[in-house]
Amino acid sequence: MHTLLTLLYSCALASAAATPPAELYSSLIPQKVLATFKALPNPVKYPQWTSTSGTWQYFSPDTWTSGFFPVTGYEVNTRRTLCSATPANGLGIADWLALGRTASNGLIPLENGNGQGHDQGFLSFPFVEELLVNPDNATAKTAINAFAKILANRFNPVVGATRSWDSSDPTNFQVIIDNMMNLELLFHAETLTGNSTLSKIAIAHADTTMKNHIRADGSTWHVVEYNANTGAVTRKRTAQGYSDSSTWSRGQAWGIYGFANMYRLTGNEDYIVTARRLAKYFLDNIPADGIVPWDFNAPLIPAPRPADSSASTIAANALLLLAKHESVPASAQMYTDAAINLLSNITRLAWKPSWQSLLSNGTVNKPANNQLTGTVYGDYYYIKAGNELISRNLAKCT
Repeated sequence: MHTLLTLLYSCALASAAATPPAELYSSLIPQKVLATFKALPNPVKYPQWTSTSGTWQYFSPDTWTSGFFPVTGYEVNTRRTLCSATPANGLGIADWLALGRTASNGLIPLENGNGQGHDQGFLSFPFVEELLVNPDNATAKTAINAFAKILANRFNPVVGATRSWDSSDPTNFQVIIDNMMNLELLFHAETLTGNSTLSKIAIAHADTTMKNHIRADGSTWHVVEYNANTGAVTRKRTAQGYSDSSTWSRGQAWGIYGFANMYRLTGNEDYIVTARRLAKYFLDNIPADGIVPWDFNAPLIPAPRPADSSASTIAANALLLLAKHESVPASAQMYTDAAINLLSNITRLAWKPSWQSLLSNGTVNKPANNQLTGTVYGDYYYIKAGNELISRNLAKCT
């Protein structure tokens, strides 16, 4: 069945021009990132989204997105390593590693406790990157282990998952699809400590999510609620999507990424099969213009659905990860082409040279009317995807 789908997708994508957009390697990227580093407040706050005119809004470190801007410094450092600095690419204008390290210091107090529930993985991002650069960095090791401990303490063995959001009712155990992105943290901590319980928690959570979060057509629910005492599913709903029966696109992208990553970490075939199912739904439901809407089932009337540029950039990275682990060349090419097309289409819509963010047209939370903005995570995954294409010799540095 997978082979047939591969052939069908290959035919469908054959006419698409899978060429990375030039903007992905623009000198505006390091210029904008450096300007934002210079603008960080003291005491530090981090950008999360922009105004609708493109100005970054800054938030306390105790925010789920706070790891994304520091790790962006590491990602630009990776770009410089891959490409070398030239006047044309602008990568030589700063010491990106030093900037990322300094900005990460504001996250350290969160090791002693924070209000971000399951999002400890996102907070750990810059420390994970630091260990790739300096495997002996004690500060990074401490941070990863501390954040992993907080996440592991949210695990309920009866439910078989880590709690995502807290509730005034302790029996209401809420799990969101986004939580798949935090599981990698537990594997990193296991590597550092030898505590195999951590990966077992991650695997149990992924298995429970695989069982209860995915519809028959490969779409996902945003939120699944369980009874904390019995493990029974009590409700399936959305918090940021259009309706309880709709598919929030960023959640779908988190799901593809999370399951593809679990396959990378464990080799369990069930996870890559699940990632393929979620990817198929995502790709099948992109409108003809190639722009990913904030929710795949939101109505087109009375007004066009806003896009979510972050859903596109997250999904692009997810598809590139999936491609990397496909043994069938046609499948790998299919996902790679789809990722490049996502990046090209969102660049066409959302690249904004005059904005402080790289991209516009992010939908942070449509039910809360937070839309048409730049997002720090959308920008991070845009740069990351560009780096991945270079590392695979699928794009040039200029």
